[in-house]
Parts: sequence; C-alpha cells; structure tokens
Amino acid sequence: MITLSEQFNFQLLIHNFLMTTAGRLIEYLDGGKFICAFVTEAQDKRLRLINQTGRELNLPLSRVLHSSTRTYAVTGDREAMLQQLHEAAEKRKPLIEAINLEELWELTCDEPSAVFAPKFLAELAFGGEADDNQVAAFIRRVFSDRMYFKFKEGEIHAHSPEQVEQLRLQQEKEQSKLALLTNGATALSKLMEDQEIDAELQPALAQCLPILQDFYLFAGDAPQAAVARELLKQAGLNDPHAPFHLLVKAGIWDRNENIPLLRQETPTTFSLAARQQAEMLLQQGTSELFTDPGRIDLTALAPMTIDGSTTLDFDDALTVTKEEDNYLVGVHISDVAHYVQPEDSLFLEAMQRGTSLYFPEGQIPMLPRHLSQGICSLIEGETRATLSLMILLSPEAEVLRVRIKPSIIKVARRLTYEEADRLIEGGDDWELQTLNLLRIKLRDKRLAAGALLLPFPDVNISVNSSGNVQVALSPSDTPARTLVSELMILANTEAARFVADRMVPGLFRSQPPPRKRIVQGADNDLFLNSLQRKQLSRGELLTTAKAHSGLGVEQYTTITSPIRRLLDLLMQHQLHSLVRREDLRFNEAMCKDFTAVISRTLSSANAVKQQRHRYWLLKYLEARKGTSMNALILDANPKRVFLLLTDILLDIDIPAPAGQVPEPGTIVQVKIAKVDALDNSVRFEW
Repeated sequence: MITLSEQFNFQLLIHNFLMTTAGRLIEYLDGGKFICAFVTEAQDKRLRLINQTGRELNLPLSRVLHSSTRTYAVTGDREAMLQQLHEAAEKRKPLIEAINLEELWELTCDEPSAVFAPKFLAELAFGGEADDNQVAAFIRRVFSDRMYFKFKEGEIHAHSPEQVEQLRLQQEKEQSKLALLTNGATALSKLMEDQEIDAELQPALAQCLPILQDFYLFAGDAPQAAVARELLKQAGLNDPHAPFHLLVKAGIWDRNENIPLLRQETPTTFSLAARQQAEMLLQQGTSELFTDPGRIDLTALAPMTIDGSTTLDFDDALTVTKEEDNYLVGVHISDVAHYVQPEDSLFLEAMQRGTSLYFPEGQIPMLPRHLSQGICSLIEGETRATLSLMILLSPEAEVLRVRIKPSIIKVARRLTYEEADRLIEGGDDWELQTLNLLRIKLRDKRLAAGALLLPFPDVNISVNSSGNVQVALSPSDTPARTLVSELMILANTEAARFVADRMVPGLFRSQPPPRKRIVQGADNDLFLNSLQRKQLSRGELLTTAKAHSGLGVEQYTTITSPIRRLLDLLMQHQLHSLVRREDLRFNEAMCKDFTAVISRTLSSANAVKQQRHRYWLLKYLEARKGTSMNALILDANPKRVFLLLTDILLDIDIPAPAGQVPEPGTIVQVKIAKVDALDNSVRFEW
C-alpha cells in the first residue's frame, strides 16, 4: 500500500520536472494577486513568461506556485494565449469556495508527516483526480486562509493543533482589532462633532479613549501607539491635539487638564494602607505626647505662624524671649517624623512623591491631608508635636547656643504676611519688632559672607471657576517674608552644623560660587538679578556638608518643611536619633540612596511645576492676543533678542529688528501675535 508520504514524494518530483518545461501554464503571486502565465522559455533557475495582462517578463523559478500538467502552444496567436490565461484564472475563482480546509486539516493533522503535495490534498478536497485548475484553486485557498496549512517551496505544511489554536486566537484578536478600528473611528468622529453615539458604538468608544489617552501622553512609547494612529486616521482627525479634545468632550479630562503631571505619572492619590494609617494617627490625638520623657513641654510659650493667606499646612512657628541681654529665638518645626516612620505606608508614599506640588488650580500633597492639614499642621490653639531649635542670639545676631529638642507647643496666633507687615510697621508688637531687627542683622551677616539675595517678585496666578486667569506680582522681600526666610535659613544652617559636627552622614545642600559675579549683596535691580541668576552654579545634594555660596553659609540642609519635603522629613529623623542618643536612623549608604531618590523626584516635580506655570501664563496671554506688553531686554544679537515680560516674568525671544541690535537693560513694548497654551507656543512681534 502506498503511504501518504510516498504519494507526496512522487507528486513533488513530477511537479518540479514540469515547472522547468516550456509551454506550461504557471501561477505566481505579484503584489498579493494571483497571476496566470505561460512559460515561453525555461532556463535553469528562471522562466521567461507572458502573463494574463500581456506582459512579458523573467521570473525566478522559486516564485512559481503551481505548474500545469498540460503543455500549451506558445508560438501561436498572442490574443488566443491571453484568452486561455483569462479563462483559467476565471475557472479557478469559484473552485476556491468549495474547499473546506478545516475538514482537510482534521483528516491529515495526525499523519506522521505533516508535509504534503498540493495535488494530493486537492484530490482529497475534490474527491477524485484533481485537474490543474483544482490544484491551483487549492493553493489559492491555502494562501487566503493560513489557519491550517502553509505553502512553502512547492509543499503544503499542515500546522500542529497548537499552532492552529495560536493562529485562531491571533485571528480573533485581529478581527476584534478591525472591529475596534471601524466602530471606534466612527464613534470618535461622532464624539468630535458632538453627535449622539449609538449604543452599539459605546463599547468601542470605551476601549478607544484609554488608548488615545496613553498615546497623547506618551506618543510612540504608548503601548498601542499604532492602534491610536490608525483610529485617528480612520476618524479623519489630523490635529495633534485631537485626543486631548476628545478626552475633554468625553468628560475624562478637564479642559485645563494638567498634562505634564500625567506624563510624569506622579501619584495623585494615596494607597488604602496610607489612608488608613493617616486616619488612625488623626484619631490617636496628642495626649500621649506628654508621656514621652524625651519631649519637652513648651506650651507655656506663645508661638506664632506667619504664612500666606491661603496656606492650609502650617509646618513652622516662631517664638522669641529675652534672656539677659540676648534673645532666645525658637524655631518650632512640625514633628512629622514622630508620625511617619521609615518603611511604613506613609513613608513609602512620601518617597514616591518627594515633595508636595502646588498649582493655581489645586495642591497635590506629599502626605495625606489627615496629616498635612491635620495632626501635623501647627494650627492655632491646637497641641502639636514639634522639633524645636532654641537658638540664643546676641543683640548682633551672633549664635551663642543651640539646643534641639523634641517638644510640644500650642500656637497662640496665626498671622498672614500682610498682617505681620502691618504689625512690624506699627511698631507696637515687641516679638515681631525684635525678630525683625534680628532678621536684618542675620541678613547683613550672610551678605558679608557673600550671599546673593536676588529678589524677584512672586508671580501669583489665580483661576476662577470659569477658567479665567489673572496674574499679579507681589514683592518677595517684604519684612514679614524675609523675617520668616531668615529664621528658616538660620534653623536649617544650625541643623546642618549640628549633624556635621558629630561626623555623621546626612543630606546637605551646597552650591559652588557663581560662574560670574554680576551683583553684590542685596541689589534689587530686575535686569542685573536676571543676568546673575543665569550665572549661578548648579546646587548639589551631598551626604557630607559643604558651603552654600548663594546663601553665604558654611553648611546647609533643610528641616523646616517636613510636611511638604521628603528631604526635611529624612533629616528630621536623623536629628531625632542624635538628640535622643539613639542609633542613627540612616547610615552613609542609605543617605546616598536618598540623594538619588530626592534628585529624581524633585527633578520630575520641578519639571511639572515649571511647565504648568508656563501653561497658565500662556492661558493668560491667550485672552490678550493682539495687545502689547512691556518687556525688559536681557540680551540681544543681530539675529535674536531675549526678553523678560515684566508684568508676568515670562522669558521670551523674538527675531531682532532689522538694522539694529536693541540695548540690554532697556524696556520695550512687544505685541502678542500668536499664542496656544495647549501647544506650548507663543510668538511676539515688535
């Protein structure tokens, strides 16, 4: 009995022989289409053909899919030859539909050999001797449905059951993708045109919107970028910001969505474990603080907070008392380290964020509001855990003694910067008057040590419920603001000295001298300060103390904002272990790891803040397109002029006017020609 394998080998030999013979009707693929042709001349590896379109060509033997057993006359009438080719092609088309590949595969998949001759399988398919048209139709069928068989070098390979299952799943996936593209594109088009979307299109729309969201945020790095591009193409949406507008129309994004924040994938919510821990701490209360033998009770003092009018998280308070001829200044910092311990859920959340983020439209805290605005916030009239730096200053603001202790305080009064300025100006508040005199002397000492103050107005951006933007500048160097900043710098400097003097690792901020010194001391010139800022050296975060030239101090860290900065929280933990005479919380290796985490998270946070700040300034300019604004020329060359818009402190550049180079330091007027906040683009004209 002849086996399937023997039948195959015999038929394959005949097939290979016939393909090299002139006069055969062969079939090949060209651009995905099956083409019939006559062999007019046969060579070793190439065939000379005339195909059904009347074209004459050379074809590699390897491209032939089927060759007839019959030999045709190829020297006669050309039109008759073409007619024969067309007839063969037409006969094969209906035969394809009669072939059930799944049934054939089930008959052959269990054979020892999975490789067959096309003629053999065609005969199984048609139930008898197969002619040329039937064999060719069978090969065409294999190419049109690749689920069960594969054509390779004149052979038919049957797929294994595992391959068929995999191909079936792939086919279902492709069909699903095709349906998604078709229905999704229709739904997106309707959504963009504010048309009603039929119920049957809603599932596709729900699938498409997350794909477009990822694509808008991450472009080619999005998991389904290719699908997103095809969806937009089929929907006829060519605007690069079309996904943004679609997501706004769908109610997924706000019309002023914080895109930089989403691109950085900054966490905006807290884990369940962190929320539960914060809730537990809030319910815990403060009575247990008084049972801690390492914590001193300073509730007899009358601390005050001085902050902005909209501040909700108060992390520092001040006191001052007379001690003979000297002044005992207390800088009391919220003891966040008491509540947030290394490795707990809240600590891990703080490690992810690195800092709180503040935007005109809202805040993203580093710690849950149960802590940041609750148990850790130094709220007027509430008992709170603090870390107090009691610094004895001479009348000339020389540091005579520093004591750092965990403490308990109760804030006696809350002042805004404006209220504190009025009280300082009034001259009747002894505490504020004393602190103001000390801040002047502390500032003078830093200036003498080379500090650069470089005051810039604060840019205050407000957005109302309608999305209208207002921008106002306010001085950053008022007495109250500089009073707070000088005492915070003093506390941070002394905390750094305390750690460094004990030769233990920490997290220290330093800054090399500026590349070029333009101003001296407290120069308040906007032009000169702008130039000097561009000459500052990059700050560093180190595990050992070094000088900070910009602040004019020999060592520096930050501990005064532990509610909103990871660095301050970490240094607070290190200080706790020192003042309580416990094992160090963090060794050198851990501190180095923290510097990497802080550098990464702060870089990400600063990028988001800067981009969001610019977005709102551009939104402000959008409403003023066509109007003129004052601008300070910072630098100029024959091609470009670099300016600072003095009303909103936005850096811009425009082409230099023909025939002249404007003088740096002068004020000019520029016109808003074009602005698009979403596109992050703005253009000015003279």
